[in-house]
Order: sequence, then C-alpha cells, then structure tokens
Amino acid sequence: MTTMYWPSSTSTTLTAAKTRADCMAMLREVADSFGLQHASITLTPGPADVYLGPLVLESTLPADFAREFDRHQFVRQCPIIPKLAASIVPYIWCLHDTEESGLAENWPADMKALMMRYRLVTGALFPFTSLDTRRYLVRLDGDRERLTQREVNDLSMLSLAIFDQYDRLRRTELAHAETLSARELEVARWTAQGKTSVEIGQILSLSDHTVNAYLTSAMKKLDCVNRTQLVAKAIRLKLID
Repeated sequence: MTTMYWPSSTSTTLTAAKTRADCMAMLREVADSFGLQHASITLTPGPADVYLGPLVLESTLPADFAREFDRHQFVRQCPIIPKLAASIVPYIWCLHDTEESGLAENWPADMKALMMRYRLVTGALFPFTSLDTRRYLVRLDGDRERLTQREVNDLSMLSLAIFDQYDRLRRTELAHAETLSARELEVARWTAQGKTSVEIGQILSLSDHTVNAYLTSAMKKLDCVNRTQLVAKAIRLKLID
C-alpha cells in the first residue's frame, strides 16, 4: 500500500491505521488541520430513512445535536441529501452564504438555527461507494469560512484514502465476525425494536434470564459492551435489519 503523508502539521501516515478507531483519529486530525472541528462516517440516507442516528458509524458530532436533529426528523428536510443519492461529487456548504452569491441552500429555518447553535457553520460531504456497493459519506463540520476549491480537492484526496482504509478494515471485520446463533439473532432483532428482556421472553417463550444469557453471548461474539452497541454492530454487519 502506498504511504501517504498528512498535512504538514502532522507526521502521521496511513499505514499507521490498524483499526477503524485509528482511521477516525486520522480523520479528526485532518479536519483540525483545515479548521474544522468534527468528523463523521455515515451510511448515505435513502428515501425511507427518517433518522440519522442508525446511519452513523463514527462521529464526533455532539450527542445533543444528533438527538435534536433526529427529534425533528431533519434527514427528510435536509436540502443536501437528495443531491447525494448517486453523486460522486463532494458537496460543500456554508451557512453564511447569501442568495446573491448563488451558493446559498434553502435550509429549513429551524434546522439552520440548530446547526448555528452548535457552530456547524461550514461543512463538506464526500460520497464514497464501498466494494460491497454500499454508499457512505465522510462528513466534516466546523466554524470557519467556506472552504476553497483547493482545500476541497485536498480534503477529497485525504478523505478517500482514510475511507478506503476504514472500509478495508470494516470488511475484514465482517468476514471474521463469529456467526450468531438463530436464538441470538432473534433476541438481537427484538432488542433492536426496543423490547426489554421480559418482553422478548414473553414473545419467544423464554425466561428473561435466558434472554439475557443469549444477549451476553452475542455481545461477547461481536465484542460489544452493551445492548446498544450490539444492535448497532449487528445492523452494521448486516446480521439483522
């Protein structure tokens, strides 16, 4: 693999990324080098998606912002998302753009206010397609002036390199994930739908103790620390819908 050097303020190389957490650390480092404070990797929203949360794989965006964004179901109101359905072109925005500049988006007023409150003034979205054909976005946000075309070009190259390494690690993880048993998958599916252990036990005619045992086993197999992480990882690995 070609060694790739990051902005002159750092000495990090892509070959140092051995885990997905390493890739995110590099992405945050790159964002910071361009005056941006947040970095995310998400699945690209589709027509049926209502919430951003289930699509997020990695993110440094404030949790309160994400919760409020989903409470208002802003995924369906975002003026940018429809343009990314099949695009390979980066999308850049700045909330300070004016109509006279010809760059201003028709942001819903309450969505714009939310982003301004969390100082997500300027951003960039870089769409990528994995080898398994799934569509992803690398998103960078911060409080600065609009990115220049040269900055966009540099960020696009760096984001692609990081995403390629991240996706390679993701697919390797998927290939080596230990298969969950039929019961563990059933329990994980019902947990994803918000059911408690008692409720799942009633549905599957099991004791809540047995349900918890299946959950614990599934968490160990997928190297998770809690139910939320188990559900998120099982969905990400396409073990459950």
